[in-house]
Amino acid sequence: MAVLLKALRLIDPQKINPPKNYIFNHDQIIEENAGSDFSFEETIDCSSFLASKGWVDLRCMSGEPGEEYKESIESLGEVLQSSGFVKAVLMPNTHPAVQTKNEIQYLKSKSGNWVSDLVIQAAATKDTKGEDFTDILDLNQEGVFVFGDGLHPISNPDRLMKILQYLQKFNGILFDQTYEPLLALFGQMHEGLTSTRIGMKGIPNLAEDIAIHKNLEILRYSGGRLHFQTISTKGAVEEIRKAKKEGLRVTADISLYQLIFHDEDMLDFDTNLKVMPPFRGKEDRDALIEGLKDGTIDAIVSNHQPQDMDAKHMEFDLSLFGMLGLQTFLPAIVKLTDEISWPLLISKITSGPEAVLGQQSDNLDNLTIFDPEEKWVFDKRSNKSLSSNSPWFNTELKGKVKFVINRNKFVKI
Repeated sequence: MAVLLKALRLIDPQKINPPKNYIFNHDQIIEENAGSDFSFEETIDCSSFLASKGWVDLRCMSGEPGEEYKESIESLGEVLQSSGFVKAVLMPNTHPAVQTKNEIQYLKSKSGNWVSDLVIQAAATKDTKGEDFTDILDLNQEGVFVFGDGLHPISNPDRLMKILQYLQKFNGILFDQTYEPLLALFGQMHEGLTSTRIGMKGIPNLAEDIAIHKNLEILRYSGGRLHFQTISTKGAVEEIRKAKKEGLRVTADISLYQLIFHDEDMLDFDTNLKVMPPFRGKEDRDALIEGLKDGTIDAIVSNHQPQDMDAKHMEFDLSLFGMLGLQTFLPAIVKLTDEISWPLLISKITSGPEAVLGQQSDNLDNLTIFDPEEKWVFDKRSNKSLSSNSPWFNTELKGKVKFVINRNKFVKI
């Protein structure tokens, strides 16, 4: 199947390139030139579209196994491709947790027909409880190189150190959502003026800042590769910036919605805005943007966490944390383009996460093509997920993925 993509503007980490014609033919994407000799089955006018290498998400979640009603492997695969992602790291927080060869093989078989490539993150400790170790070396024999406890921080310093040491045997990487659980205990939102005003128990910046500092000291001692997930505070950015300058093998990402919302948006007690880490203050948001620009923050993630209606439609302090993040990813990116350039944003969902995973490639072997101006309604009809826990549900959004090329497949969204 040969497809001609006419007048397509390709974004790379430095610039938006001028319009060119590209050809997708079976297993390759090439520029059209005078020597090209193809019989096209389809020609697509892409003059109003933008494109980049296929997008990579370092943090998303499925309910399967155990809570398939929230998100099955099948529905997650559909959500990923319709959202423009050609690769995704799947968190281990299922029931049972992803911690044995059985779960690894199950996920591989279930995702075998996905358009997107699946990177499985296996639990570093049994049942992601932060206590006993999983069989890390055996799991690596199944191809797993990303380990972590997903939604739960590895707060025990001895466990963290030993995991980092184990992973060095095969150049594995530890993903950790870092905070001190006891400092965040019973917290529902960011600790600040807004939490005081509405009488809600807050989660202080201190919970994240202290834990980041501690884990960096352990990394300095033990060596290894440590990736901080969903950092949210000014202090965290400053600590990681110093560590990178020192030469520690540390990387970091942020949830996209941390750049869209802040704690004052919680005044209406919308449980769809209850996330972990919580939306912080404006000063923290500014620090996150600066961290993106100077390279302290390597990637932006969806932090896609489906929750069923019963988990969200209850009192705010009883509702579960989590928000859908995949289908609304591009519209959220569009909202940021007045402050952050397209090339920088795209680098944080392409080359940035590829570098975190150690899977950099200069080859144009996948592509995400999108219309940044197209408007659409995110509702029951358009939603690909089995859950609907999003503050943007039943609203009009701007920015629509049009085509995805990966695994030798050309998919119209």
